[in-house]
Amino acid sequence: MYPTLYHALLDLLGLDLPFLKLVNSFGFFVALAFITASVLLKMEMKRMEQKGVFPAQKVKQILGAGPQWSEIITNAVLGFFLGWKMIFLFVNSNEIFAHGMAQKALMSGDGYPLLGILLALILGGWKYWEDKKAQLPQPKEQIVEEPAHLLVGSITFVAAIAGMSGAKLFHLLENPNELVVFFSNPSLENFTSGLTIYGGIIVGSIVVLIYARKKNLPLLNLSDAAAPGMILAYGIGRMGCQTSGDGDWGIDNGSPAPSWMKIFPDWLWSYDYPNNVLGMGVPIENGVIFPGYGTHLEIPVFPTPLYETILATMIFFVLWSLRKRIQIPGVIFALYLVMNGIERFFIEQIRVNNFVEYFGMKWTQAMVIALVMVVGGSIAIVVLKKYHERSRT
Repeated sequence: MYPTLYHALLDLLGLDLPFLKLVNSFGFFVALAFITASVLLKMEMKRMEQKGVFPAQKVKQILGAGPQWSEIITNAVLGFFLGWKMIFLFVNSNEIFAHGMAQKALMSGDGYPLLGILLALILGGWKYWEDKKAQLPQPKEQIVEEPAHLLVGSITFVAAIAGMSGAKLFHLLENPNELVVFFSNPSLENFTSGLTIYGGIIVGSIVVLIYARKKNLPLLNLSDAAAPGMILAYGIGRMGCQTSGDGDWGIDNGSPAPSWMKIFPDWLWSYDYPNNVLGMGVPIENGVIFPGYGTHLEIPVFPTPLYETILATMIFFVLWSLRKRIQIPGVIFALYLVMNGIERFFIEQIRVNNFVEYFGMKWTQAMVIALVMVVGGSIAIVVLKKYHERSRT
């Protein structure tokens, strides 16, 4: 396992870049997931724009308005953080990160405050000078039309904030014992650890649809455009779980692999997650040991994040191949719901989870959500097809 990007590059490429201990591997893959979803969404929106699906957005612009203080302050704040904290972490990376204290160093008050003030003045002053140079004696207002795909950046930002908040909320609802700890000891680590991915998908999707409605984007078409990227991003996010060893693994699996699995590596059947980020298990006796980590599970488990990455990638290729063939708006997204729900429902059978018993069966929060996705997606396909047929007659 690679708790941070530093450990991955050190082990795989021999690069010793201590400041990369600041980038944990789970966060890296989450960021990569959002970028991937954003790129694929933009590609699909551009394709649909050529078919006239997404209308151009009318945007009011004011030319020559002069210095915009909100932008000047934003530049100054970024300059201050760059000089005060980021340069400090880079210059002192060997000492600060020697004992795995990257996150603590980031949240501390240590840094170069005078350098931060200097860069704040430089970047803020530069933005002021640029705006002042373009200022007109009489500002002009004009309405321009911009293609809808330019909204992808805003959509991604909204999805990221709402998704992370929803993922944390659903995790706390599923693990109420952590609620007190979360509020009594607030920190960046407490917020970014312990996330329920379906909570992120649900809350993120709702907020994005509200935003899209305000922008007059057709919701069914937008959902179709987003679906392939969403499932691929899901798989990439699971790679973050696998790479970091964040506890999102399967149940104990100490039994030998079945004969049909012999062609695959042993770690695909069961894995002990060495150097996992949680420090769970027993000390590693043989193998690579990263300072501050160095444990592995005593009994190997099913590497369920890896299974989900494989299945999510397969679903992505199915949706991507069907996106031009299926002409009924909303059906691609409905298929995404069905396939993702089926995948997750069965994976839950071999994952470590909090179970509750209903109707004589053990259920998890994710199983219930997955079942709702399958049923809801199936009903949506039938309803959308019937509505499409009626609209053509």
